[in-house]
Amino acid sequence: MRKKFILIAFFISLINTAIAQTDATDKIKNEGLKNSKVMDFAFHLTDASGPRLTNSPGFFRAANWAKDELTRMGLTNVALEPWGEFGKGWEQNKCYLAVTSPYYFPIVAIPRAWTAGTQGKKNIEKEVMLIKAKDSAELYQNYSGKIKDKIVMVYSPDTLKPSFEPDGTRFTDEELGKMADKKIDTSRRRQGFGNFTPEQIAAMRQRQALQRQMGDFYKNEKPALVLSMNRAGNDGTLFVQGGGSYAKDGENNFAYVMLSSDDYLRIQRIILSGQAVQMEADVKTTFYDNDLQGYNVVGEIPGTDPTLKDEWVIAGGHLDSWQGATGATDNAAGCAVMMEALRIIKASGLQPRRSIRICLWGGEEQGLLGSRGYVKNHFADPVDMILKPDHGKVSAYYNLDNGTGKVRGIYLQENKDAGPIFQKWLESFNDMGAKTVTIDNTGGTDHQAFDAVGIPGFQFIQDEIEYDTRTHHTNMDTYDHLVPADLMQAATIVASFVYNTAQKDEKIPRKALPKPRGQGARGF
Repeated sequence: MRKKFILIAFFISLINTAIAQTDATDKIKNEGLKNSKVMDFAFHLTDASGPRLTNSPGFFRAANWAKDELTRMGLTNVALEPWGEFGKGWEQNKCYLAVTSPYYFPIVAIPRAWTAGTQGKKNIEKEVMLIKAKDSAELYQNYSGKIKDKIVMVYSPDTLKPSFEPDGTRFTDEELGKMADKKIDTSRRRQGFGNFTPEQIAAMRQRQALQRQMGDFYKNEKPALVLSMNRAGNDGTLFVQGGGSYAKDGENNFAYVMLSSDDYLRIQRIILSGQAVQMEADVKTTFYDNDLQGYNVVGEIPGTDPTLKDEWVIAGGHLDSWQGATGATDNAAGCAVMMEALRIIKASGLQPRRSIRICLWGGEEQGLLGSRGYVKNHFADPVDMILKPDHGKVSAYYNLDNGTGKVRGIYLQENKDAGPIFQKWLESFNDMGAKTVTIDNTGGTDHQAFDAVGIPGFQFIQDEIEYDTRTHHTNMDTYDHLVPADLMQAATIVASFVYNTAQKDEKIPRKALPKPRGQGARGF
């Protein structure tokens, strides 16, 4: 009889748990889809803050706003937490370029991050010099001592090609099905240069070697302005990132700008035809070295369970962006979604058993520096894998950093034991397009910092929309390229995953603990 009562009590407990989970999901859906503030959060992180290059004034505008907003939402322990030394901040103050001869036309250009202005002069007007060198020996032989205080550009063999593919796409059912059917790849093969011929590989390596030499060459020769070409985009879209050093003792003594491929190739063709090209330019930038520390924005919803409240579920995205625009899809979208996910949980009146932390990272674009620093400070260093006391307290880390697209599922990072759990949680959102669980890894963002030390770290699958074609690291990465309905859906699903993880009796299953990587190991 006693066993019978125990079984009845067990099944009643299961039923009550299922009812409670369903009730919580309904509350989360209602709050997330009917009362969303995700686009308001996105506005403040983009239009109101400007570009958010790490340690720039724009980064700190966004970070301080986020800190204040999380505090208003009722989170505790909200702070700008230093993660280690980063280096100098930087911002562009002015960038005007135009060709004045053989005829006038304005140029689409953006300074490359951490580079100087036009030597403090209000305006320069000079003839553009085209450098043609197949290797560093030819470069130094033909151009040493000849480019000081000049405007220079390097010959490009590229030509523009029309695109017949749409900029914006969503995953098809077939594509998602293939992702769901993936198996763990045990080969660990590196593709290198892919299917290129030996001759093509040799040419690419020669160009790469020359490119590595160019930075030192420019520093030594001190041109007034270096023009570089945007190779990835067209139609006025510039993919622009760094060009100088953010190290505290880094040397940046020349102006370095990225041009649209349309303008760059037009200037090159005119010069190759034998005509001189005169250009006027006024580029101003500012370096900031008063505080070299890097910062993350952190805060938490305290847990309520006497046993589990000292454990954590962590949700995050990277706050920093590049300078070409306001970093809307990369990654104000992810930060706004994570802020909204925690707002949904608070506004729904839910009481998580585990504590829920939010981390908005700095320095992601320079190599996951903020999340890597946080993990090293709190949990473990992948170099030696000496575990800190808090390492075992984290159930999971959830990340969002693939643009504005809605969530279609989640990458398991080869954590197969987490698959059935996530599949069950996604059932409530199948009608919203989220149903795919893939064993596959995905890289290039902050969940890897956690995964590298054996803490379950996951990135959600998102529709790509225009991410790789139009917005990622470009001058088009602005608020207007966000899709409100997609971000509302994403925030609702993330809130559910975070809350369910906080409520679960056990932590999310872990993979085997990684071995120490040793000093000098590259990447995550």
